[in-house]
Amino acid sequence: MSITMPRGKSWLNRWEPEDEEFWKTTGKKTANIALAITTANLFLAFITWFVVSALVVKLPQIGFQLSTAELFWLTAVPGLAAGTWRLVHMFLTPMLGTRLVVSVATFLLLIPLIGWYFAVQDPNTSFWVLMFLAFCAGMGGGNFSSFMPSTTMFFPKRKLGTALAIQAGIGNLGASVVQFLTPWIIGFALAGSLFGAPQNLTKASGSVVPVYLQNALTIYIPLVVVFGGLAWIVLRSVPIKANFREQFDIFKSGHTWALTSLYLMTFGAFSGLSGTFPLLIKQVYGGIPNPPDPLGFAFLGPLVGALVRVACGPLADRWGGAKLTTLAGIGMTLSSVLVMFFTANPTAEMFVPFVASMLGIFFFAGMGNASTFKQMPMLFPPRQGSGVVGFTAAIAAFGPFIYGLMFAWAFAQFKSPNFVFICSALFFGFNTVLNWWLYSRTGSKNPC
Repeated sequence: MSITMPRGKSWLNRWEPEDEEFWKTTGKKTANIALAITTANLFLAFITWFVVSALVVKLPQIGFQLSTAELFWLTAVPGLAAGTWRLVHMFLTPMLGTRLVVSVATFLLLIPLIGWYFAVQDPNTSFWVLMFLAFCAGMGGGNFSSFMPSTTMFFPKRKLGTALAIQAGIGNLGASVVQFLTPWIIGFALAGSLFGAPQNLTKASGSVVPVYLQNALTIYIPLVVVFGGLAWIVLRSVPIKANFREQFDIFKSGHTWALTSLYLMTFGAFSGLSGTFPLLIKQVYGGIPNPPDPLGFAFLGPLVGALVRVACGPLADRWGGAKLTTLAGIGMTLSSVLVMFFTANPTAEMFVPFVASMLGIFFFAGMGNASTFKQMPMLFPPRQGSGVVGFTAAIAAFGPFIYGLMFAWAFAQFKSPNFVFICSALFFGFNTVLNWWLYSRTGSKNPC
């Protein structure tokens, strides 16, 4: 890739990352700065996307009158929004450039954060207002499909597995961080009554304690302002440009559709289970004596998946992504089957193996997230590769919506989540065979 078309002060005049001398003298530093800033903003985007999953388990305890189905809908809608927004974002970077897209998309996160800040302080807020704010939170998930394609343009192919794994892994970590921090940060006043009065939270034991649920939004608002501003000041755009119509050429390739199915397996499961894991714990184990706090354990899933994604990026660069994807698919299939042994007639003794088997799904999903993103740019030239990354990410972002609706239906029909895990195991198994046949078996026409 050799690009030398000047685009103004917000665009780089020359970009040749595959040229060794250019990469050492100019490209590496510029690419790493772009990676760092874009990753920080993606981290905040994931926090915004998954903040609803951390809030909904507390809403009934502070006076919100919401049914189980409505709670699952609130966890599902951010996924619907994220997938929809990603279908828009996948076209933006070649049209508008990294600088404009990253900075503006980050500033837009203020809408759901400020909206939820006010909503959680009023238990009379209607369900439909909460649904609208949940949809707005999904804008954070949408950012992935423009931020990640931007990174594919900055780095040479030999470095893309590592670069994409670092960015996506740290971004994914936002889902864990928001679930981990929320129970702690809501426990005290940040600045007296400056950010609002406390709410009375009723615990399972019947005791009542004051909480500041708005704190779960307050702490991120200044960070969004700072890093959105930093993106506008520092970032520059790679002069790879394509209009809306030209970018549709990726849909002519069968690889686009195969990789979309593979990434729906890995990131679809990761995002879907990250968004529903707290509520799943509450529904399955909330009826046992001294039930566990869902947020005390749910953060472990996205944490494991995100860290494994970062670790497996270099492995995908070294061994190839397809082999790791096959291994990931096998692990996800077996883990999904294992989970079902701990969801029927739950007891306190079954909780730890239940969490462990769920973490198995997250572990192998994280591996597959890294490996599939290594496969995509290997099968396509840079501009098309970035488009495929954006599109597959868009479809996989519907994971929380799919899992949220499926869990709501399964609990309503069977009082159990096992139907969802049966469907998951079948889908994971299909994709494992698909990946092995197309990309990882001996003699494959397209090893990657």
